[in-house]
Amino acid sequence: MFAALQRFEAYDVFNPWTSLDPLDCVTRASAQRLRRLKQHFDCEASFVLVGEAPGFQGCRFSGVPFTSERLLLEGAIPRVSCDRRFTSRARPWSEPSATIVWKALHELGIADRVVLWNAFPWHPHRRGEPHSNRRPSQLEARRGADVLRAVLARFDRAAVVAVGQVAYRALHEILAPGIPVVRHPANGGATEFAKGLAAIVRRRRNRRAAHQPLP
Repeated sequence: MFAALQRFEAYDVFNPWTSLDPLDCVTRASAQRLRRLKQHFDCEASFVLVGEAPGFQGCRFSGVPFTSERLLLEGAIPRVSCDRRFTSRARPWSEPSATIVWKALHELGIADRVVLWNAFPWHPHRRGEPHSNRRPSQLEARRGADVLRAVLARFDRAAVVAVGQVAYRALHEILAPGIPVVRHPANGGATEFAKGLAAIVRRRRNRRAAHQPLP
Protein backbone atom coordinates (compact mmCIF):
# COMPACT_ATOMS: atom_id res chain seq x y z
CA MET A 1 0.00 0.00 0.00
CA PHE A 2 2.69 2.52 0.96
CA ALA A 3 4.72 1.56 -2.13
CA ALA A 4 1.68 2.17 -4.33
CA LEU A 5 1.21 5.57 -2.73
CA GLN A 6 4.79 6.52 -3.49
CA ARG A 7 4.74 5.29 -7.11
CA PHE A 8 1.95 7.60 -8.23
CA GLU A 9 2.76 10.51 -10.55
CA ALA A 10 0.45 12.81 -12.52
CA TYR A 11 0.22 16.36 -13.84
CA ASP A 12 -1.27 18.90 -11.44
CA VAL A 13 -1.04 16.42 -8.57
CA PHE A 14 1.40 16.58 -5.65
CA ASN A 15 2.48 13.32 -4.03
CA PRO A 16 3.10 14.18 -0.35
CA TRP A 17 5.10 10.99 0.26
CA THR A 18 7.64 11.41 -2.54
CA SER A 19 7.60 15.07 -3.63
CA LEU A 20 9.07 18.14 -1.98
CA ASP A 21 7.52 21.59 -1.59
CA PRO A 22 9.59 24.81 -1.50
CA LEU A 23 8.13 25.51 1.95
CA ASP A 24 9.42 22.24 3.43
CA CYS A 25 12.09 23.10 5.99
CA VAL A 26 13.17 19.68 7.27
CA THR A 27 15.51 17.11 5.80
CA ARG A 28 13.76 14.36 3.85
CA ALA A 29 10.37 16.01 4.25
CA SER A 30 8.53 13.42 2.15
CA ALA A 31 9.97 10.60 4.26
CA GLN A 32 8.85 12.43 7.38
CA ARG A 33 5.33 12.64 5.96
CA LEU A 34 5.36 8.90 5.32
CA ARG A 35 6.54 8.30 8.90
CA ARG A 36 3.65 10.35 10.25
CA LEU A 37 1.16 8.47 8.07
CA LYS A 38 2.44 5.13 9.36
CA GLN A 39 2.09 6.39 12.93
CA HIS A 40 -1.48 7.43 12.18
CA PHE A 41 -2.22 3.93 10.87
CA ASP A 42 -0.76 2.26 13.96
CA CYS A 43 -4.02 1.48 15.75
CA GLU A 44 -6.97 -0.89 16.02
CA ALA A 45 -9.43 1.39 14.28
CA SER A 46 -13.13 1.42 15.11
CA PHE A 47 -13.88 3.93 12.34
CA VAL A 48 -12.38 4.82 8.97
CA LEU A 49 -13.47 8.22 7.69
CA VAL A 50 -12.88 8.69 3.96
CA GLY A 51 -12.79 12.17 2.48
CA GLU A 52 -12.31 13.52 -1.03
CA ALA A 53 -8.62 14.42 -1.46
CA PRO A 54 -5.75 16.04 0.48
CA GLY A 55 -5.72 19.80 0.84
CA PHE A 56 -2.78 22.17 0.47
CA GLN A 57 -3.14 23.42 4.05
CA GLY A 58 -3.26 19.93 5.51
CA CYS A 59 -2.12 16.59 4.14
CA ARG A 60 0.12 18.12 1.47
CA PHE A 61 2.50 19.09 4.27
CA SER A 62 1.52 16.81 7.16
CA GLY A 63 1.20 13.53 5.24
CA VAL A 64 -1.94 12.66 7.25
CA PRO A 65 -5.46 13.28 5.85
CA PHE A 66 -7.54 15.98 7.56
CA THR A 67 -4.47 16.98 9.59
CA SER A 68 -2.62 20.30 9.63
CA GLU A 69 0.78 21.40 10.85
CA ARG A 70 -0.86 23.49 13.58
CA LEU A 71 -2.84 20.56 14.98
CA LEU A 72 0.27 18.37 15.04
CA LEU A 73 2.27 21.02 16.88
CA GLU A 74 -0.56 21.36 19.41
CA GLY A 75 -0.42 17.63 20.12
CA ALA A 76 -4.03 17.18 19.04
CA ILE A 77 -3.38 14.15 16.82
CA PRO A 78 -3.14 10.78 18.61
CA ARG A 79 -0.13 8.56 17.85
CA VAL A 80 1.58 11.11 15.57
CA SER A 81 4.65 12.76 17.06
CA CYS A 82 5.70 16.29 16.07
CA ASP A 83 7.91 18.50 18.21
CA ARG A 84 8.97 21.22 15.74
CA ARG A 85 7.93 23.14 12.64
CA PHE A 86 8.25 21.36 9.33
CA THR A 87 7.44 24.26 7.00
CA SER A 88 9.03 27.69 6.62
CA ARG A 89 5.69 29.51 6.38
CA ALA A 90 5.47 32.42 8.82
CA ARG A 91 2.62 30.71 10.67
CA PRO A 92 1.94 26.94 10.79
CA TRP A 93 -0.52 25.74 8.20
CA SER A 94 -4.04 25.45 9.60
CA GLU A 95 -6.77 23.73 7.59
CA PRO A 96 -10.39 24.54 8.53
CA SER A 97 -11.73 21.08 7.65
CA ALA A 98 -9.00 19.39 9.67
CA THR A 99 -9.80 21.52 12.72
CA ILE A 100 -13.51 20.70 12.45
CA VAL A 101 -12.92 16.96 12.00
CA TRP A 102 -10.54 16.53 14.92
CA LYS A 103 -12.71 18.68 17.20
CA ALA A 104 -15.63 16.34 16.52
CA LEU A 105 -13.51 13.20 17.00
CA HIS A 106 -12.24 14.40 20.37
CA GLU A 107 -15.70 15.48 21.53
CA LEU A 108 -17.11 12.06 20.62
CA GLY A 109 -14.29 10.30 22.45
CA ILE A 110 -13.13 8.33 19.39
CA ALA A 111 -10.05 10.29 18.29
CA ASP A 112 -7.63 7.51 19.26
CA ARG A 113 -9.65 4.87 17.34
CA VAL A 114 -10.14 6.64 14.01
CA VAL A 115 -8.18 6.38 10.77
CA LEU A 116 -8.60 9.11 8.17
CA TRP A 117 -8.17 8.61 4.45
CA ASN A 118 -9.16 10.06 1.07
CA ALA A 119 -10.78 8.55 -2.02
CA PHE A 120 -8.04 10.21 -4.09
CA PRO A 121 -5.06 10.11 -1.72
CA TRP A 122 -2.77 12.58 -3.49
CA HIS A 123 -3.15 16.38 -3.60
CA PRO A 124 -4.85 17.68 -6.78
CA HIS A 125 -4.28 21.36 -7.46
CA ARG A 126 -5.01 23.90 -10.17
CA ARG A 127 -2.43 24.14 -12.94
CA GLY A 128 0.40 26.46 -11.95
CA GLU A 129 -1.05 26.92 -8.45
CA PRO A 130 0.44 24.23 -6.20
CA HIS A 131 -1.04 25.84 -3.09
CA SER A 132 -4.63 25.45 -4.23
CA ASN A 133 -7.26 22.73 -4.14
CA ARG A 134 -9.41 21.24 -6.85
CA ARG A 135 -11.83 18.35 -6.99
CA PRO A 136 -10.29 15.17 -8.43
CA SER A 137 -11.74 14.06 -11.73
CA GLN A 138 -13.65 10.78 -11.99
CA LEU A 139 -10.63 9.21 -13.70
CA GLU A 140 -8.36 10.36 -10.89
CA ALA A 141 -10.76 9.06 -8.25
CA ARG A 142 -10.68 5.65 -9.93
CA ARG A 143 -6.89 5.68 -9.86
CA GLY A 144 -7.09 5.90 -6.08
CA ALA A 145 -9.35 2.84 -5.82
CA ASP A 146 -6.63 0.22 -5.34
CA VAL A 147 -5.05 2.12 -2.46
CA LEU A 148 -8.49 2.73 -0.96
CA ARG A 149 -9.21 -1.00 -1.10
CA ALA A 150 -5.89 -1.71 0.62
CA VAL A 151 -6.66 0.75 3.42
CA LEU A 152 -10.13 -0.73 3.96
CA ALA A 153 -8.67 -4.25 4.00
CA ARG A 154 -6.09 -3.20 6.58
CA PHE A 155 -8.87 -1.96 8.88
CA ASP A 156 -11.51 -4.50 7.93
CA ARG A 157 -13.17 -4.50 11.36
CA ALA A 158 -13.76 -0.75 11.35
CA ALA A 159 -16.98 1.03 10.41
CA VAL A 160 -16.48 3.01 7.20
CA VAL A 161 -17.94 6.51 6.85
CA ALA A 162 -17.91 8.63 3.68
CA VAL A 163 -17.21 12.32 4.24
CA GLY A 164 -18.92 13.99 1.29
CA GLN A 165 -20.35 12.71 -1.97
CA VAL A 166 -17.06 12.21 -3.82
CA ALA A 167 -15.97 9.76 -1.14
CA TYR A 168 -19.40 8.14 -1.09
CA ARG A 169 -19.29 7.44 -4.83
CA ALA A 170 -15.79 5.97 -4.56
CA LEU A 171 -16.78 3.74 -1.65
CA HIS A 172 -20.03 2.72 -3.33
CA GLU A 173 -18.03 1.17 -6.18
CA ILE A 174 -15.91 -0.87 -3.75
CA LEU A 175 -18.24 -1.82 -0.90
CA ALA A 176 -21.85 -2.92 -0.64
CA PRO A 177 -24.53 -0.22 -0.85
CA GLY A 178 -25.50 1.47 2.38
CA ILE A 179 -22.21 3.08 3.40
CA PRO A 180 -23.14 5.94 5.74
CA VAL A 181 -22.28 9.40 4.47
CA VAL A 182 -21.91 12.68 6.36
CA ARG A 183 -21.72 16.23 5.08
CA HIS A 184 -18.21 17.38 4.25
CA PRO A 185 -17.20 20.02 6.83
CA ALA A 186 -15.98 22.51 4.22
CA ASN A 187 -18.05 25.45 2.95
CA GLY A 188 -20.31 25.79 5.97
CA GLY A 189 -20.79 22.10 6.61
CA ALA A 190 -19.27 21.94 10.10
CA THR A 191 -22.51 21.59 12.07
CA GLU A 192 -24.04 19.01 9.73
CA PHE A 193 -20.80 17.04 9.70
CA ALA A 194 -20.62 16.92 13.50
CA LYS A 195 -24.29 15.96 13.88
CA GLY A 196 -24.09 13.30 11.20
CA LEU A 197 -20.98 11.72 12.64
CA ALA A 198 -22.40 11.80 16.17
CA ALA A 199 -25.50 9.93 14.98
CA ILE A 200 -23.37 7.23 13.32
CA VAL A 201 -21.21 6.78 16.41
CA ARG A 202 -24.30 6.62 18.62
CA ARG A 203 -25.91 3.93 16.45
CA ARG A 204 -22.72 1.85 16.50
CA ARG A 205 -22.46 2.11 20.27
CA ASN A 206 -26.10 1.09 20.66
CA ARG A 207 -25.60 -1.95 18.43
CA ARG A 208 -22.53 -3.01 20.37
CA ALA A 209 -24.37 -2.59 23.67
CA ALA A 210 -27.28 -4.68 22.38
CA HIS A 211 -24.91 -7.56 21.62
CA GLN A 212 -23.21 -7.53 25.04
CA PRO A 213 -23.96 -10.68 27.07
CA LEU A 214 -26.21 -10.23 30.09
CA PRO A 215 -24.48 -10.34 33.50
